[in-house]
Amino acid sequence: MKSKATTADAYKLIHNGILALARAERQGIRVDLEYCERQRKRLTKKINQLEKEIQGSKFYKRWHHIHGNKTNIYSNHQLSNLLYKHMKIDPPKTTVTGEGATDEEALKQIDIPELKLILQVRKMAKVRDTYLDSFIRETNIDGYMRPSFDLHTVRTFRSSSSNPNFQNIPKRDKESMMICRRAILPRPGHLLAEADFSAIEVMISTCYHKDPVMMKYLRDKNSDMHGDMAKQIYFLDNTFDKNIPAYKTLRNGAKNGFVFPQFYGDYYGNNAKSLCEWANLSLVSKWKKKSGIELPSGINIAEHLMGNGVKNFNQFINHIKHVEDDFWNRRFKVYNRWRKDWVAEYQRNGFLKMFTGFTCSGVMRKNEIINYPIQGTAFHCLLMTFILTDSIMRKEKWDTKLIGQIHDSIVMDVHPNEVDHVKGTLNRIVEEELPKIWDWIIVPLEIELETYEIDGSWIKG
Repeated sequence: MKSKATTADAYKLIHNGILALARAERQGIRVDLEYCERQRKRLTKKINQLEKEIQGSKFYKRWHHIHGNKTNIYSNHQLSNLLYKHMKIDPPKTTVTGEGATDEEALKQIDIPELKLILQVRKMAKVRDTYLDSFIRETNIDGYMRPSFDLHTVRTFRSSSSNPNFQNIPKRDKESMMICRRAILPRPGHLLAEADFSAIEVMISTCYHKDPVMMKYLRDKNSDMHGDMAKQIYFLDNTFDKNIPAYKTLRNGAKNGFVFPQFYGDYYGNNAKSLCEWANLSLVSKWKKKSGIELPSGINIAEHLMGNGVKNFNQFINHIKHVEDDFWNRRFKVYNRWRKDWVAEYQRNGFLKMFTGFTCSGVMRKNEIINYPIQGTAFHCLLMTFILTDSIMRKEKWDTKLIGQIHDSIVMDVHPNEVDHVKGTLNRIVEEELPKIWDWIIVPLEIELETYEIDGSWIKG
């Protein structure tokens, strides 16, 4: 299966992938049901306490005055009506229909104590009702749940999961992640491990657009694209390196608040808000000098930005607009040209052929045209790795088992004596076998195996 993969090649990948995933489903994922029940009771008690606290507030009484007996603190429509129509608060964020948003990002920016309580209640209720309840419901009498992993439901030709959705377990919110992952256990005497592809979609996008600057970043272990962007965004010099406490935070801010969103089609306005959140800066008309994280010079990030002519959030937005322009028209201009050519090809033909033989068609927006083939191809690298690992595992009769898959990672139940062999096998597949199968892979792919405690859960410590 070389550069010009066919539809038959695509079918073979899906066929073999379904069989490998079916074997993982049959193996199952061990669940600590007693823990799930304890956590469910604990969360219910805490939710009831918070609901009573909210209902005793003046904020709730005003809400109840509007909606009467139909008042529902879980209703986004009612909350939006209260905040933006009755209390006349300027929405910090709007929905696609132009209404004031009531998601976590928006509510955090409104200084009303009860909104923080509402966010807590929402989070706890989701952990209880969406995750713990589904773990309890879907776990069989043998103590294992067997989620479905499907390859036919997503337009990007990625996978999906259901009953329960194993791919939707919280990861960004640390508290929610800890509660949910604590319920997942290995077989007795074993440990859980997660093999995660490093920046796989960035790697695969480079195989498509072949931007030389991007290829240099990916091939040179000493270069740091996200660090370079942090320096440009926050006006930092070359003395700002990984040994400085604020480095990791601002680098992650550049990575998750600008670089990746730009790749996925976001724009400078949203990026500016996210970048301020990473730097602990308020979205206000004028920053206070002592606001934001502290830099090595002893001054705060706000004072540092003000010293570089960016005195408030509106000026920061304009600065990020210039950073965005430089990002696409100077730094990654070949990538930018490919994006335009890729959209033009879709407009001419009505479809796009992926490197792995699949065809993206139907009505797609600009961002979808650019991202769908990359997302699908990146997943196919993981799927092929899953298939090859499954084959070797069965041939060599490992005690280790594949048990699940989450977009860019493979979850395994590993025998302690096999950890090194499993790690070596995964590295060989990703670094040597995949480029032999697909010669369009022109950048080094990497996979990292993170292991957890023997007889421990799916969390560290």
